[in-house]
Formats: sequence, C-alpha cells, structure tokens
Amino acid sequence: MEYRLLIDTTDEIGLVYKISQVLFNHNLNIENNAEYVDKEENKFFMRTVITGDFDNEKLLNDIKKILPLNATIKLTPNGKKDIVILATKEAHCLGDILIRYVSGDLNANIKAVIANHNHLKDLVEKFGIEFICVSHEALSREEHEQYMMNEIDKFNPELIVLAKYMRILNDTFVKHYHKTILNIHHSFLPAFIGANPYKQAFKRGVKIIGATAHYVTDDLDEGPIISQDIVRIDHTYSWQTMRDAGRNVEKIVLSNALNLLLEDKVFIYGNKTVIL
Repeated sequence: MEYRLLIDTTDEIGLVYKISQVLFNHNLNIENNAEYVDKEENKFFMRTVITGDFDNEKLLNDIKKILPLNATIKLTPNGKKDIVILATKEAHCLGDILIRYVSGDLNANIKAVIANHNHLKDLVEKFGIEFICVSHEALSREEHEQYMMNEIDKFNPELIVLAKYMRILNDTFVKHYHKTILNIHHSFLPAFIGANPYKQAFKRGVKIIGATAHYVTDDLDEGPIISQDIVRIDHTYSWQTMRDAGRNVEKIVLSNALNLLLEDKVFIYGNKTVIL
C-alpha cells in the first residue's frame, strides 16, 4: 500500500534523519521524498511517499514523538479523491476536466456537477456524471448557498472545484468547506473587476493574459495561490481572441492546480502555498 506522509513543523537539525529512522523501524520504503525549509520563518515542510504494511496509528504516534509540539502530520493513501464541481454557464474549464477524467488522467472520482443554470446539463450527462441544478432565482444568497451546501454534503467531497462558477460565496459557505475549495480566475483581477474584463483589458492594450488558481477564502480572489500561467499577446488581438486565449490558459492552470491537490503536493503556509 502506498501512502503520502505530509509534515509541517518548526525546523530543527536532523529532522529528515529522525523521520527516516522511524520509517525504517516500521519496515517502510521511501519511494519519493521532497522537503523545503523557510529559513526566515524557521519552517520545515516534507512530503514523503512510502510503501509497506504498517499500523497507521502507531506510525503517526512514533513520528509525533520525534517532532516539535507544533507539528502538523497527515498520512493519506495514494488513491482517488472524491470531488464535486460547481459551474455556471461557461464550458471550457469544466469540459477540460471531464475529458481528463474519462481519459484516466485525473486521479479523482467526480461525484457530481452542481450548477445554478441548466446550460451544461447535456455536456455533463454525456460523461455519465450526475448533474444537479440549484437555481438561484427567487432565492436570497443565503438561501441559495444553503441549498448548494445540502447537495454538496450528500457526496462528502474532499475537494470542491469552481469551474467558472460565477457566484460570490459567503463566509458561511467558505468556512464550512475550509481549505477544500479551488477556484480559477483570469489574472486581470484586481485591475479589471466586474463584467467583460477582456473588453476592459483590450481598451488598455494589455500585453499578457494570465490565469490564477487559488484556494477560496473569505477575501474574494485573495486566497493562497496554487498555480499560475500567462500567454503573451499583442495589438493584433481583438477582445474576442484575447478571451479565447484567456480561456485556454484558465483550463490549463485549473487542471494543473487540481492535479497538485489530488497528489497532496500543496501545503498552505499563511496566505501562500509551498508545492512539493
């Protein structure tokens, strides 16, 4: 059985040696290992892939004994994670994830796609995935999000992916799914806020288009960043071709970030991330 051991703690001399010794004493093999030390903050991060038969509780207890008291330790099996995707009307990010899913390139079980419009129903059902529409019409924001939470909780997902879900989430929703919501947005924010950001960017003559995938927090579009990328453009682009280029970047960045989360490679550190 393969597991991922994730450790976040204060740095000390000999931590890698001590942890490796515990793993050796449990007859475990290290398949892959990565670590990082923030010397300014004296913080240590380690991601280790291990194989073997062992007692999970005993292993964790033995590791805790040799680490500082503030250590955070997580042990996860190398298996598919259950995810739920939220969407609105745009198909590019959702479609890319669905294709990766049916191609076997996504280490996840997509339990459902939940949207506030019916536009993507036919697309989702072509892949044999449950589609649920929770309309926001005639509902307050709080009422709508409670209905959304009721549907999401039926699947108990480990991750929630916002595939261009265009509703602002309230604090209650974000706190309920703390550190489990992944979002994608164009990198014009905060320079081009509101409707038609590509038209705004076109009028300003921007020279790059980008996208940012990040965790969702109470601060809109300011959560810890997981993945980013850009594409260069010039004056020959119309706002429509700029939008098309931006959508290509968005779907790539979102899928890259999702893969990092599915592989347990992301450590949240303050309002940023460490990727191992």
